[in-house]
Amino acid sequence: MRILLIEDQQKLAENIRQFLRLEHYDVTVSGDGKEGFELAMTQEFDLLILDINLPGMDGYVICTMLREKKKNLPILILTARSKQNEIVHGLNIGADDYLTKPFDLSELLARIRALLRRNGEKHPQLTIGALSIDTNAREVTKGKKKVNLSPKEYALLEFLLRNRGLVQDRPRIIEHVWGGRDELLFSQTVDVHVAYLRRKLGKEVIQTVPGKGYLVPASAPPRH
Repeated sequence: MRILLIEDQQKLAENIRQFLRLEHYDVTVSGDGKEGFELAMTQEFDLLILDINLPGMDGYVICTMLREKKKNLPILILTARSKQNEIVHGLNIGADDYLTKPFDLSELLARIRALLRRNGEKHPQLTIGALSIDTNAREVTKGKKKVNLSPKEYALLEFLLRNRGLVQDRPRIIEHVWGGRDELLFSQTVDVHVAYLRRKLGKEVIQTVPGKGYLVPASAPPRH
């Protein structure tokens, strides 16, 4: 699932991003209010974590404008402002939850999961043939057998399944699964992880498109 984090404290933002990626969430970070608002308007996210004191555009303004433009993604306000009237104001303009700084990352995770459950995830169960992913429990099964995957293997598989039928090139995969670290573009990281998945799930699950990248087919291949 994709989360947009608009937070200008770089160290805090990076800590949140790394923590949530270990929980298999795809996190995009923006440290500028205007940029973050444009991302929220032009890309599809499952949840927004929003600071209030931001350069470019105030978080309250972002929340208000998103709701005025009928963007219905859950919004979790994350801020040092803890006065009751400020919390009430944030909720009244359309935020779904409010967490004050400092906070524990485990509480943040619990609130994220609660908001996603409340909102109703678009694709809680991803399947192709005998392969199934429960994105709430982060569990993968093939037939009736549970398949143990590493965090990156799981993230790669979920990303490809969510985009089934569409070819994904290596830079795009790296951006979504590994956070877009440039040095990985020159490695065989993606190819290695695809090989691991094929070994555990079968060669037919992920197809190679020569010169372009990888894809999970739109429908399960016929059984022979």
